Amino acid sequence: MQQFVGRHRWLILLAGAMVQILTGIPAAWGVFQQPVMEEYGFSQDGAGYAFSILIAFFGLGCLLGGYLQDKKGPRAAALWGAALLCGGFCAAAFLPPQRPGLFYLAFSAPAGLGSAFLYPSIMSCAQKWYADRKGLATGVIGGAVGASGAFLTFFVRRALRGFGPVQGIRGAFWALAALMLPVCLLGSLLLADPPPAKPQPQQQGRQYKIPPLDYAPKQMLFTRQYWLLTGAVAFSTPAVLLFSPIILQLGQQRGLSEKAALSAVVLGSVGSAAGRLLMPLLSDKIGRRRTDLWLFGTSLGLSAAFLVARGWWVVACYALLTFCYSALAAVLPAFASDLFGLPHAGVNYGFLALGQSAGSLAFPLLADWLGLQNGRHYLAIAGAMLGFAAVWFIRPTRGGRV
Repeated sequence: MQQFVGRHRWLILLAGAMVQILTGIPAAWGVFQQPVMEEYGFSQDGAGYAFSILIAFFGLGCLLGGYLQDKKGPRAAALWGAALLCGGFCAAAFLPPQRPGLFYLAFSAPAGLGSAFLYPSIMSCAQKWYADRKGLATGVIGGAVGASGAFLTFFVRRALRGFGPVQGIRGAFWALAALMLPVCLLGSLLLADPPPAKPQPQQQGRQYKIPPLDYAPKQMLFTRQYWLLTGAVAFSTPAVLLFSPIILQLGQQRGLSEKAALSAVVLGSVGSAAGRLLMPLLSDKIGRRRTDLWLFGTSLGLSAAFLVARGWWVVACYALLTFCYSALAAVLPAFASDLFGLPHAGVNYGFLALGQSAGSLAFPLLADWLGLQNGRHYLAIAGAMLGFAAVWFIRPTRGGRV
């Protein structure tokens, strides 16, 4: 398999895109929220916590999947991810109604873990095959994640009307599980790390004797760069994740029809796909740090505008915020490998993704504790400011670059 992929390395990008277009549940959560509330007996806050727990387990899963990938390879991690993801959708379809507490355990946890096992295994594998063009690799895989939101939105709305005898959100869960299983299995089986690179004749000599960049997790955790970058990941979350579960309701409160408010979910997915595809490519040209500073600065301005947006400006602001949020997430794997190297990219990315877990849980809880249902925008503005500051102070590690 390794030799075959070596002759056709584009297969890694194809396999990764096939899988990731089915895993963008966070980007499409707005279309799940109301049917889940009605079927399983959630309050609005309860359904929002189901989303936050899914994101939190995504961060934890990136860490666990990274360890598994480093020990067993990307194929093993991805196969476990496929089993967890499909199992979560099947379990949710089986759950009895009016049992919201079980939904967290049966769906949010395994779906978050499964998505996480798949994402870093695919992303780090693609970066290793495209070490000379990491922005391209992260852009293609990330673009599929962004497009996933639009695909899942249309798919779930169609599935809610029924595929066969089962209708409603349970029918949607069954249909998604049936689609995900073969696609994720096939994509996972294609994953294989490249063989170790052989030194080229032109790379011999004293000037090339600098050891390659290779930070093990224990070394990385004691660097200033790790804590700053993890903080930036956490501070990127409120601009979008505070609003994804309520965007349909928010749009209607601010003058949009239900159909127009739904376009916020769809255009948000388009923005996500564009951000994940374009900004890693730009970061290859201008550097990861400069790209992230621009994205946090833009997110700050958009978060302030979102506070007062009405009508179709709600859709525009949300779509552009998802562009920035998704672009920040897409640049992160390349930023991490620039700072800490590729040999431990999977598990190192997992430790960085813990920032997403922290942010996805802390900011909604903080908003509820402070009674900021109408002031979530202020948390988003504060998060963008703190994220900009964190990236501003990041400097290269030994042999790294920003």
